[in-house]
Amino acid sequence: MLEAIKNAFKTKEIRVKILFTLAMVVVIRLGTAIPVPGMDLANYSSWYEGLASGSEGVNLFDLLDRFTGGSFEKFSVFALNITPYITSSIIMQLLTIAIPALEEMQRDGEEGRKKITKWTRYLTVALAVLESSLMALGFYRSPGFLIAQSPLLVVQIVAAMTAGSTFLMWVGERITEKGVGNGISIVLGANIISRMPADIATLFEQFVFHKPIIQQVLIAVLIIAIIIAMVVLVILLNGAERKIPVQYAKKMQGRRMLGGNTAEIPLKVNTAGVMPIIFAMSLFQFPIIITSFVTGNSGSAPLWWQEILAYLNQNNWFNPLRWRYTLGLVAYMLLMIFFAYFYTSITFNPLEIADNMKKQGGFIPGIRPGKPTSDYLQGILKYVIFIGVVGLIIIGVVPFIFNGIFGANVSFGGTSLIIVVSVILETLKQIESQMLVRNYKGFLEG
Repeated sequence: MLEAIKNAFKTKEIRVKILFTLAMVVVIRLGTAIPVPGMDLANYSSWYEGLASGSEGVNLFDLLDRFTGGSFEKFSVFALNITPYITSSIIMQLLTIAIPALEEMQRDGEEGRKKITKWTRYLTVALAVLESSLMALGFYRSPGFLIAQSPLLVVQIVAAMTAGSTFLMWVGERITEKGVGNGISIVLGANIISRMPADIATLFEQFVFHKPIIQQVLIAVLIIAIIIAMVVLVILLNGAERKIPVQYAKKMQGRRMLGGNTAEIPLKVNTAGVMPIIFAMSLFQFPIIITSFVTGNSGSAPLWWQEILAYLNQNNWFNPLRWRYTLGLVAYMLLMIFFAYFYTSITFNPLEIADNMKKQGGFIPGIRPGKPTSDYLQGILKYVIFIGVVGLIIIGVVPFIFNGIFGANVSFGGTSLIIVVSVILETLKQIESQMLVRNYKGFLEG
């Protein structure tokens, strides 16, 4: 891996792409320090710290702050980050499956995909306006958050936050076009990585320092071992595949005999990626954030609703003083399983694959072409998805255990770790593939 990076920097074309990507990451990090105009940041910081000291809304805001690289805590112009773009992409993907006209447009080629991309951008701006408006109006109704109770300031805040989110979308697209890796993923990964050094320092301050030397060594080794084990598990989960052999029949074309070769259909074990965790976590945290903005404090909500929020609050899971609330984890895991199957069903079509194989004269040994092949792929997929979602559950639940029992709330657990490792692996693969393409070009030109 290090050798590939070293060789990439020796190649001017790829070196320029890598440096461009790094420059965009620096721009993103600088943007997190630009505050939204019109906000009283001192009062906002006090409110945010109050949430962190025990409010039911802490988990969601902490998750948002991780994904925004500290922008939400500072309430910078990048406070919304690229979450509107991610949401709009998911919506458009679901609509493409549900609406035949959009599905046909996507299959039309480059022009159809360009139209869908354009609509995704418009939807991103609309969602950014909606989210920033709700937040700005919530702060406007609560005296002390704005430097003056002026509707003009509300418009100013909405404009600044929408512009920040749109700018990040543009940066992500430029990275994809002129840099290396998927730009949106790199923006998200860079924000998460920026929080890791501070979280590691906090972790060592909480559990390692100010203890006897022997305990410091043992605890430090244990923390490092757990982190390494989690990273290895994520790498194995991302790279695991179930390969299904495909045989192509021989056929005469003119005077030549074609076909007869073999291939494989690679079914990724983690077919849905990190989406099941994101969807399940979003559903759990949505009532918490709505309650926080509507009531200003979940403690003023009805008692029965406070009890429901307590089950949804991930800080209560595995807490020795609140064991009964760990039952919320069961619903969380069931949601992850549901979304893993649901997301795979809309992104992977066994019937379409079986039809394409049949048209090309391909078949799975021992399985008849057509519907039997589709049924066979569907049956294999069910087992593969289950194995993948079990791995996701393990990665997602381990941080909750350490957070509940030991109070170790860090940014490199569960969802964040999967995103970071996936982004790094995908970027390295793209660098290697670009190096390989360049070598082929040089060989052909020579």
